Amino acid sequence: MQHTLPFRLCAAWVLLTGLASPLWAQSNNPGAAYPSKTITMVVPFPPGGVADIVARPVAESMSRELGQAVVIENKPGAGGGIGMAHVAHARADGYTLLMALSSLSVLPTADTVLGRSPMFQHKELKAIARFTADPTVLAVRADSPWKTTQDFIDDAKKRPGIISYGSSGNYGTMHVPMEILAQTSGIRLNHIPYTGAGPAVVSLLGGQIDAVSTGPATVLQHIRAGKLRVLGHWGTARLSALPELASLKSQGFNAEYAQWSGLFIPSTTPEAIAQKIRSAAKAAAADPKVIEAIQGAGSPMAYLDSPEFEAYVGLDIQRMEEVVKKMGQQN
Repeated sequence: MQHTLPFRLCAAWVLLTGLASPLWAQSNNPGAAYPSKTITMVVPFPPGGVADIVARPVAESMSRELGQAVVIENKPGAGGGIGMAHVAHARADGYTLLMALSSLSVLPTADTVLGRSPMFQHKELKAIARFTADPTVLAVRADSPWKTTQDFIDDAKKRPGIISYGSSGNYGTMHVPMEILAQTSGIRLNHIPYTGAGPAVVSLLGGQIDAVSTGPATVLQHIRAGKLRVLGHWGTARLSALPELASLKSQGFNAEYAQWSGLFIPSTTPEAIAQKIRSAAKAAAADPKVIEAIQGAGSPMAYLDSPEFEAYVGLDIQRMEEVVKKMGQQN
């Protein structure tokens, strides 16, 4: 009888330590239980733009890979800055992801140039995967008087500040390329910022603005329907979606820009969780359904894994710095 109590204590100790072991393992390996609930992928633009077009099939594929729903949350404003800042400052637990565009490279620098406190810092976000990298295209209405880029430039020189173009917001992916063209050709245009590519294209179709620079996926359906005309693109090679369209460089204008889309997470996310997200993103980039959806919208897949994408973003930030400074001097 005297051995009963110690025996019971020993049995209780074994039971408790047995239960605690998995909990201890999970606390020391946060990736083990991830994901256990719905994941949010923030798109910092309204529906209808490039980021949204890419995000939806990618999120669906990542849901299958991770075994949890990945839902889209559109959080537009400030050229994408509001949504990007939201993710940069979100809890770093793998449940808040960001599908960003190349405006991410520009916005913190632009805020600094303009004497504002940056909405977020580049170091607060970790690059996971690039999915597309489209040169933007110069689109005008099909009934416009401009048949070529030279027509557009010549008219802009005659009427400085009169020809208007829409963008997804100040220093966004539709603002920067147009200013690159303006800087290199010596013209002045009237910039009208919107909350995203979708609203800007709607305004172009409705006659409220005269032009946009945007990814082919955003305007391809309207080009095919005969509502819009494209005059050139900011790339250096032929576009698969618009193979007959000449680059601005080949037309004598030193203007180059790529609107890339990529997945980011808060930079302090535990590595084990980051690797699971990276693996799911890689699988999505190879998923035939994702490739079909993105290519069908007019964007070829241009996947880069985390290390390569991180280096690419770093170079993009450096390359855009001079352009952004010149834009700041004009404002």
